[in-house]
Amino acid sequence: MKRKDLIIKLIGEMSSYILDENPMKMVISLHQEEDGLHLAIIDDAKHSDADLEKLDKTLNSRKRPELAAYYGAMTGHDLLGSSRLDLLGWQIKHSDVVRMGEGVKIDLWLGGDRFDSRQFNIPEKKE
Repeated sequence: MKRKDLIIKLIGEMSSYILDENPMKMVISLHQEEDGLHLAIIDDAKHSDADLEKLDKTLNSRKRPELAAYYGAMTGHDLLGSSRLDLLGWQIKHSDVVRMGEGVKIDLWLGGDRFDSRQFNIPEKKE
């Protein structure tokens, strides 16, 4: 799968997941490097603690590199919500799910072994 296609599928799947909660605001930020990328999604929809825990667990599921490419091609097909996120979780190197007000900030990092997710972040607003 080409990098552009993977990014489009990631943005599409995450947008679809977020839009299911009918947010009034959704922000998507992409930062690319030669051997990795950081995708951040922020919304203002209300999420329960249980929903955020489930999302975090799904996106940080046990990595299956041998299946990531195969199932990555299936991303975007008519699978049910959590199954679609499971497919993403197998491709993501690391993710963070953090409550922001009533909304959520989801950080997804993909990259090779040299990729360091600490260099990609959106600074938190200081009050």
